[in-house]
Amino acid sequence: MFDFFIQLHPVGQAFIITLFTWGMTALGAALVFFTKNITPKILDGMLGFAGGVMIAASFWSLLSPALEMASQSSVPNWLPAAVGFMLGGIVLSLVDKILPHLHPNMPRSEAEGLRTGKRRRSTLLVLAITLHNIPEGLAIGVAFGAVLSDFHSASLAGAIALGLGIAIQNFPEGMAVSFPLRRDGMSRKKSFFYGQLSGAVEPIAGVIGALSVLFIKPILPYALSFAAGAMIFVVVEEVIPGSQEEGNTDLATIFLMIGFVGMMILDVALG
Repeated sequence: MFDFFIQLHPVGQAFIITLFTWGMTALGAALVFFTKNITPKILDGMLGFAGGVMIAASFWSLLSPALEMASQSSVPNWLPAAVGFMLGGIVLSLVDKILPHLHPNMPRSEAEGLRTGKRRRSTLLVLAITLHNIPEGLAIGVAFGAVLSDFHSASLAGAIALGLGIAIQNFPEGMAVSFPLRRDGMSRKKSFFYGQLSGAVEPIAGVIGALSVLFIKPILPYALSFAAGAMIFVVVEEVIPGSQEEGNTDLATIFLMIGFVGMMILDVALG
């Protein structure tokens, strides 16, 4: 099975890995079939862990390879990383202001984005987690697309490590949608459906990311840095604040550090 995966084109590899990350979102959402509530400490710890994974992936899997690739170009090696990183944050900031969405555990009145009439709470929650998954899918796609480049830092093992790390942190994201909906009285089936739906965008974003760098190789350092900036924006704007809303600050911080170290080890060991 793994030999079959190795022989696939990077676009196909990115698609399969992002299907797996979507599946992990669904797995987290599926816990709603077994219980209606989950203690805030558990959810906050898992969100903190997810934030740590995303921060580590942003540097070890995205920014560091971008810097190495840019060192072989005619521009200063820091320029593509700086431009791409800031552009990723700016684009996600604009999307955050435009896309109607609601952070988990927040009242309907605090929905963000453009006001477009009354939207269901379920839709707003799905859109919020979807906002997370777009840069994650792009990051995986760009990492696999970069494998066809001749840069030492762009390896298949590193791309797989990134996919595994994002898959692990997708687990609490599925929970973050399905459990609030279940507490609001929605059926288990519908809560699960909306929880897993937020991960459906990752295969689409993964394929787009892989195709973009395959056809426009010079943008590779910018694309990697763009994905890193978008992920850091999501972590700082939503994941970290969401992990500390219930007052479990120290717990969330420790788990963030555990997630960071785990992803760092995974990326360095495999990459």
